[in-house]
Amino acid sequence: MKKKSLIVLLAIAIVAMFSLSACGGGSDAGSGAAEGDSDIMVGFICLHDENSTYDLNFINAAKAACDELGVEYQIRTNIPEGQECYDAAAELVDAGCDIIFADSFGHEDYMIQAAKEFPEVQFCHSTGTKAHTEGLDNYHNAFASIYEGRYLAGVAAGMKLNEMIEDGTITADKAKMGYVGAFTYAEVVSGYTSFYLGAKSVCPSVTMDVTFTGSWYDETAEKEGANKLIQGGCVLISQHADSMGAPTACENAGVPDVSYNGSTVDACPNTFIVSSRIDWAPYYKYCIEAVMNGEAIDTDWTGTLATGSVLLTEVNDQAAAEGTQEKLDEVKAQLESGEIHVFDTANFTVDGKKVDSYMADVDTDEAYEGDTEVISDGYFHESEFRSAPYFDLQIDGITLLDTAF
Repeated sequence: MKKKSLIVLLAIAIVAMFSLSACGGGSDAGSGAAEGDSDIMVGFICLHDENSTYDLNFINAAKAACDELGVEYQIRTNIPEGQECYDAAAELVDAGCDIIFADSFGHEDYMIQAAKEFPEVQFCHSTGTKAHTEGLDNYHNAFASIYEGRYLAGVAAGMKLNEMIEDGTITADKAKMGYVGAFTYAEVVSGYTSFYLGAKSVCPSVTMDVTFTGSWYDETAEKEGANKLIQGGCVLISQHADSMGAPTACENAGVPDVSYNGSTVDACPNTFIVSSRIDWAPYYKYCIEAVMNGEAIDTDWTGTLATGSVLLTEVNDQAAAEGTQEKLDEVKAQLESGEIHVFDTANFTVDGKKVDSYMADVDTDEAYEGDTEVISDGYFHESEFRSAPYFDLQIDGITLLDTAF
């Protein structure tokens, strides 16, 4: 009897071990499963893990949406922008996922490959550009009008610059900001330009230098980039890169910082002002509920301020200028009403000239040629012809110290 009991216990242990593995535990770091009330299983593919502010933002949204809807989920982290993405998608299909999300631009071709191979599963990709030209019923793109959030964050930065000018810390001609970007892609260009225009709307003398790291997540390079900008005379720093490198450099140097994808106030209480971010939970809920109800998912979906997809963190009063929150509330209302357009062509020039017409690369062919007129009614219509950003104009007042494609 003792021998038989030992065998039974061993069998139970083996079954438990394989069950944990099937739920994404063990060597699949970052994966997990929630006890759901639905038969739907959801998969998530992330470029990095919780140490990346970008991926943490997605992971938090994924868990919140799935927990609210009572569905099971699995999360795969540290999945490179290569064939590993397809492999992860195929594994999630084998695990029973009905819908799979990926969070990084370079995942797109591999998500499309999986969508073609597994037509019974829905594939949703954040920041991609090809869903509207691929024409697959089970492949979808999504982004948000985060340029509005960055514009608001820029307003907070401009308020801080004005405070520094008024208290004599700097003179108006020294109101130079720095920006640490990952790549010289439209997504980053749209982001730093909207941030700059927000700052300029309240601090007309502002200029900005931009440096690129050539990586979405490289803490050392981002820290070095921020330090280079500070040494070059930048008195406030922002970023479109995913580590704590730039905020840490700012805290160490005592330079005000506007971060991205979440608050860094705990680590940088003296310099963090505010952060903009996309809340992906509304999109996740929309897609998952569509699968649950047997409904079609939009080919290309854009989240907005109105959908709760574009958010700002709480303003850190210790670092922000007085009256910042009130100003942000005012400008947000003007953005929502359409009174303000972020890329109003009256507010910027290119090579000293106003831009009245521009053919943007919306369909993203191999030649990257412009195919869609995007300026009308006095402003550049960002995120209206597809969800992913396509603003790539290099406007006056912003200096690129380098590029990274």
